[in-house]
Amino acid sequence: MIKYTRIALLLFADIICINIAYIMSFLLRFDFNFESDIFWGYFAVYGNNIFILTLIKLVVFWIFGLYRSLWRYAGTEELIRIVITSMAATAATIVFLEFTQQMFPRSIYIYSFIMDFVLVGGVRFGYRILRELRNPGAFGNILFNILKKGQNLDVCKVMVVGAGEAGAAIIKDIKQHPEYKKRVVVAVDDNPRKLKQTIAGVKIAGDHTMIKQLARKYGVDEIIIAIPSANKKAIQKIINECNKTRCKMKILPGISDLINERVSISKLRDVDIEDLLGREPVQVNLREISSYLEGRIVLVTGGGGSIGSELCRQIARFKPRKLIALDIYENTVFELSNEIKNAYPNLEFEVVITSVRNRQRMREVFVKYKPHVVFHAAAHKHVPLMESNPKDAVLNNIIGAKNMIDLSDEYAVENFVLISTDKAVNPTNVMGATKRIAEMLLQEKSTHSRTSYSAVRFGNVLGSNGSVIPLFRKQIERGGPVTVTHEEITRYFMTIPEAVQLVIQAGALATGGEIFILDMGEPIRILDLAENVIRLSGYTPYVDIDIKITGLRPGEKLYEELLLDEEGIEKTAHNKIYVGHPLPPPESLNEMLEKDAAYTEEVMYNGLFSMNDEEVIKWLQKLVPNYNRSNSANSANSK
Repeated sequence: MIKYTRIALLLFADIICINIAYIMSFLLRFDFNFESDIFWGYFAVYGNNIFILTLIKLVVFWIFGLYRSLWRYAGTEELIRIVITSMAATAATIVFLEFTQQMFPRSIYIYSFIMDFVLVGGVRFGYRILRELRNPGAFGNILFNILKKGQNLDVCKVMVVGAGEAGAAIIKDIKQHPEYKKRVVVAVDDNPRKLKQTIAGVKIAGDHTMIKQLARKYGVDEIIIAIPSANKKAIQKIINECNKTRCKMKILPGISDLINERVSISKLRDVDIEDLLGREPVQVNLREISSYLEGRIVLVTGGGGSIGSELCRQIARFKPRKLIALDIYENTVFELSNEIKNAYPNLEFEVVITSVRNRQRMREVFVKYKPHVVFHAAAHKHVPLMESNPKDAVLNNIIGAKNMIDLSDEYAVENFVLISTDKAVNPTNVMGATKRIAEMLLQEKSTHSRTSYSAVRFGNVLGSNGSVIPLFRKQIERGGPVTVTHEEITRYFMTIPEAVQLVIQAGALATGGEIFILDMGEPIRILDLAENVIRLSGYTPYVDIDIKITGLRPGEKLYEELLLDEEGIEKTAHNKIYVGHPLPPPESLNEMLEKDAAYTEEVMYNGLFSMNDEEVIKWLQKLVPNYNRSNSANSANSK
């Protein structure tokens, strides 16, 4: 009902405007000379055809959509539409008058076109202006509140970073939607040519280095970063400046996520910790990946974990013949099963609940499914817990890995990819040492197997189960303090999708025994990370949420490494993916491998539990000569 009332009012207004335009055109043409016979002669033609001329223009207006636009959001496109419509309407009246052998002076047509544009457009834009004057952010309403009521306006003051097309769209969208209760008070842009100019009435007051100063000057409550084309490094610098304020932050997604979509405030998202990495995402070769996954049977161990579950999600995209997720913990893999089956109803997806420690059960899995590709993500990964439980670390990370490596060779798996860690490099803890032994087992097997073995070594994964970010957020929810083990401790970080893409790509690049490494940029100081997580949660570090230094935990390094010196490093065909080459296994490992399988299993299972924890650690040190438990303490004292 409201829609048709609005159309009826516009039609009535246009009828008045069209005829006022004609009358004004005659008056201008004849210099307001009412005594001229020529004036009255032409005016009589208009009078005789007033209804048909008005109807012709209304029909043209309808055809060109002047009654379908939402004029409360009128902008440049609507203005152009009115110009074109007015020209078309004038042309239609000329055709009619010529066809009926009637005529006006040519200047009448020109004047009427101009007056149509001014009056018809004025009605529509006047409607928008009146609506804006009623909005909380409009000048008239501000003045009314100051003079009459003296009330404070309950609006959020916004700074927009980026005065390009996206920034302009955000500013206009906020102006057109009073229900957002936001008002853009200032904009910043690094283009010096835009400095001191205005965009939709908002002043561009400086570049990104002035964010803190301008936020204080204009009383900014929220900062919107509207530069979807900017690279990660540029965004990182802007966010670092925004973090110097106490403002909330929002950001537009990247340009690839906005293709064919209109930039609007609804597309904004919270600034997340991933935005602070300052690193462009790793690009992978989808054709190479498809060539070894499509139509294959793929087994993922640890399929319910952070990396394993994301592996399953991404592998499912490449149309494997069958995908098997294996995990000892049924809850997470059950949820994954429902998710995969809903997203890929035609994919054969199966779940196996068992442990990679159980060699006989794993043999049954290989016999039943005959996998072509194996991703081994099952492992114990928490450093402090493994320091207290070295036997279980050996069982899961060494015996479990050895079972998978041996069975993959025995059952002619085409590709085997081990998920490793930067903690395997010059290890200072049980977890790192066990993962290094797993790497050595894989590299030794690759020397005499048809299976293509490779390992993928990376740092900490943002958002993974038990990682530092979820821990910080839980501590913040409890009101703090946030705990950091050392002021100078640093770590490499990557996102879960990045980690998984590297893992999948490694299977395509491997020729035998390589360790693949992602260029993860510069390591991040954990103390800085903690401060940023607090800020992104809307608090001020050391004011709202305290940070407590607890001291290095057993086996913990200050600085992580990604490559042993002797491994060397080479670029692959893929940007930011590097490879370290196989090393000969140490004599101690060769001695162990020379024993038959039954003896090895007996030693590993029965002999392991006849040793105490310290003896297990000494055994690990024998197998990994560069495993030095004192490195963490020495690092802390020497740095």
